[in-house]
Amino acid sequence: MTDSPRIAFLASPAEDALEALETLTARHGQLDPVEADVLVALGGDGFMLQTLHRFGSLGKPVYGMKLGSVGFMMNQYRVDGLVERLHAAEPSVLRPLEMVATTESGATVGSLAYNEVSLLRQTRQAAHLGIELNGQTRLEELISDGVMVATPAGSTAYNFSAHGPILPLGGKVIALTPIAPFRPRRWRGAVLKADTEVRFRVLDPYKRPVSATADSHEVRDVLEVTIRESLDRTVTLLFDPEHNLEERMLAEQFIGG
Repeated sequence: MTDSPRIAFLASPAEDALEALETLTARHGQLDPVEADVLVALGGDGFMLQTLHRFGSLGKPVYGMKLGSVGFMMNQYRVDGLVERLHAAEPSVLRPLEMVATTESGATVGSLAYNEVSLLRQTRQAAHLGIELNGQTRLEELISDGVMVATPAGSTAYNFSAHGPILPLGGKVIALTPIAPFRPRRWRGAVLKADTEVRFRVLDPYKRPVSATADSHEVRDVLEVTIRESLDRTVTLLFDPEHNLEERMLAEQFIGG
């Protein structure tokens, strides 16, 4: 990053984020993301995910400031000292999951997920799913509300709410976590090597339809979903040294209640 980094500010539609956008661009100017050295995202975690999906292919580091309800992936919002904070920020490199879903109509849909890929029942009836790892069947039939594969960065989100493990950054692992499992009743999921290819088969798709969601991109009426870690896509998030992402994830594991 140069002495005076070229910044592209991006803001969620929330009123406080738009006000911050106006204040910061008045101080630092505004550039198109393609021309910038760093992207500064103003909002919550949902907006950060939107930013990564929209601009991740540019390969620019992203520094978030919390102006939303949830900000696990964000730094604290302050108007002053932004350039100094950017220079001192510590990088966290994230590698997304690649989802490929085949639907009842015969379509093949691909998408990236920086947090998780989740399969969920579409009706009141439980989903019946088969699970393969690297081409080998590991679970003939999971009866549940659904199942997900989560990245380390996403392991503190939906995955943790479903009683999945919090994963360390850089651990080269992913979490396979059932959602409200009915059978096998004692199965609580698995921690897998990050290069594992996970394939879900929907066993009764017409009576028990299932949707697949990669972050916020939903595909309905899926027959089969394959998930693997991306080999060629990474994104870099920047965090203030006193509260970097690795420290946040560690602290999350010691919060009671």
